[in-house]
Amino acid sequence: MSLIDSILDCKTLSITGMAKNTGKTVALNYLLGQLHERDVLVAVTSIGIDGEKTDQVTQTDKPEIELYEGTIFVTSEYHYRQRQLVSEIVDLSDDSTSLGRLVTARVLHRGKVILSGPATTGGVRKVLDRVGEYGVALTIVDGALSRKSHASPTITDGLILATGAAIAPDLNTIVKKTSELHDLMQLPEYETDKKEELLQAESGIFALENGNPVSLDIPSSLLSDKYKAELFSHGNQIFFSGILTDSVLNFLKMQPEVRHSAVIVKDFTKVFVSPMTLRLFFSKGGRLFVLKRPNLLAVTVNPVAPSGFSIPSETLVKAVEKVFDVPVYDVVNS
Repeated sequence: MSLIDSILDCKTLSITGMAKNTGKTVALNYLLGQLHERDVLVAVTSIGIDGEKTDQVTQTDKPEIELYEGTIFVTSEYHYRQRQLVSEIVDLSDDSTSLGRLVTARVLHRGKVILSGPATTGGVRKVLDRVGEYGVALTIVDGALSRKSHASPTITDGLILATGAAIAPDLNTIVKKTSELHDLMQLPEYETDKKEELLQAESGIFALENGNPVSLDIPSSLLSDKYKAELFSHGNQIFFSGILTDSVLNFLKMQPEVRHSAVIVKDFTKVFVSPMTLRLFFSKGGRLFVLKRPNLLAVTVNPVAPSGFSIPSETLVKAVEKVFDVPVYDVVNS
């Protein structure tokens, strides 16, 4: 099965990079080209900014995003004005970002564009609902795994993960870090009929008392002994609506209640915990759940890092295939 065949049953798709320069934009351009050849009408947006010619951090060249006639795209007013294509605006949202309102437009003549869409899960959901009105067969959301990105790839039907040589300067470390992410993707789902209500929560810590969410009124960044009584005041099933960090799990694993507790987060992208901390938490009897696991369809690899370090494509593909039970592709060298 080809990469394009693996996504054709999806209505919505996320392409997410493990880090910068892992080939996410290259994979996006490849898919856009393949979908255009098959006359599949596509919409595309981004969590954060993508399509810039130069990386603002490393000052290295980046692949630009090229869109084809008929494609619907959603970007900020600021980057819409910088487009290098001919398009017509079909919607101007009241939702605003730091770069202005969100513009939904249709490409009339192919060219390049910088995408800067919504930064929250709720914002992405609105975009997915809205672009569906324009008859698109597939909406692609470009994103990254980062604390700065508050939107989740698990809100789409499928996920493509991009990894590569930019993660580390040796193959063993790349495989190790990729494997650690794979383990997070396999965290068990927490069964509750309040799942949608919890997924909508943008902030706060909640106890699930008899299955019902109870706000604990605890500022997660200040979780300490000061709040110990409140933390377990409504039972040991605790839901964190934001990110989960080392400091939180280190605090929890020191509590006697940990052996009977369950920590719940929205999905794997909210877990920013070192493997060592996670193992210690589990060794104390703690359990970690997600509300939703991703539907990982494929992994793409970039065997070249901006530093010049590279790995033979076939070697990297085979190494990553041993970690994931989904197809692995190098879209440039295949």
